[in-house]
Amino acid sequence: MSSGKGGELIPSSSELDLDRPNIEDYLPSGSSIHEPLGKLRLCDLLDISPTLTEAAGAIVDDSFTRCFKSNPPEPWNWNVYLFPLWCCGVVIRYLILFPVRVIVLTVGWIIFLSCFIPVHLLLKGHDKLQKNMKRALVELICSFFVASWTGVINYHGPRPSMRPKQVFVANHTSMIDFIILEQMSSFAVIMQKHPGWVGLLQSTILESVGCIWFNRTEAKDRETVTKKLREHSQGVDNNPLLIFPEGTCVNNQYSVMFKKGAFELGCTICPIAIKYNKIFVDAFWNSRKQSFTMHLLQLMTSWAVVCDVWYLEPQNLRPDETPIEFAERVRDIISVRAGLKKVPWDGYLKYSRPSPKHRERK
Repeated sequence: MSSGKGGELIPSSSELDLDRPNIEDYLPSGSSIHEPLGKLRLCDLLDISPTLTEAAGAIVDDSFTRCFKSNPPEPWNWNVYLFPLWCCGVVIRYLILFPVRVIVLTVGWIIFLSCFIPVHLLLKGHDKLQKNMKRALVELICSFFVASWTGVINYHGPRPSMRPKQVFVANHTSMIDFIILEQMSSFAVIMQKHPGWVGLLQSTILESVGCIWFNRTEAKDRETVTKKLREHSQGVDNNPLLIFPEGTCVNNQYSVMFKKGAFELGCTICPIAIKYNKIFVDAFWNSRKQSFTMHLLQLMTSWAVVCDVWYLEPQNLRPDETPIEFAERVRDIISVRAGLKKVPWDGYLKYSRPSPKHRERK
């Protein structure tokens, strides 16, 4: 301790060092202190605590799975006043509306098949006439399907027209998306191959209007489909291509990543936004929990299917834009118009989750 001017006591430097905290005690030992900050990885931070790792995984999983969950409506009928009205509604929907809708759909199939079979067999030498007749008949049967749900579909924007080098893309909620769009204008859709009676319709009736099917588990199918897409998009008389670039059904509240295949064709992209009103029924089809037959029965026993369809302004690839950026820009346009929340997930993860090693590398 030394004395300064005015008799003040000034502590020596050694005494100051005793009170100063040793910064080395708070730093990691070894050579890790010399590592550049640029090499710091997220997994290193998560390794601090297994709890943080589990929490981060839960957040990611929740934000992904919520895209494919149906949100059941809150119960409103469990009281003395509303329960009798709910019972009356069940009687009307199941004992009156449902039989009428079955009759409507049956009559539609009778009319369709009685016309489609002769057109298919008798007009083999008249390709152009046969193609036009089949287009009209497919639109007709789709109209009967929509009528069997008491569909209230509001179309906004100009009706699609047949032009070469033009591809329509839309968000995807259910297989009925195709039916709703097909009743307005005949499309050649790109869709997953399904088993059962749906697969039979795909391989017979829908192939006649140029639809293309694939199996997402077969790598060879992807190459074949890409080739067919390029050939079809160049045809003048072909039906407009309709692609659901999400690659899977999403619950109409979110939009997942768009596959870039449709945006690499060098064609004009025509976005279509589809939004369902869930006041009467949730149109989302969870194919892992429900067959398409049961999904149709759910729609046919509801009050109505209410939907808005917007045909949006065509878009082209910009000079400074990659196909992936182009796909994201079109997804932005569709999401804004339909009121969907964008999430950065690949829809194919719904069918095949990545391995833990792959997730760790990412």
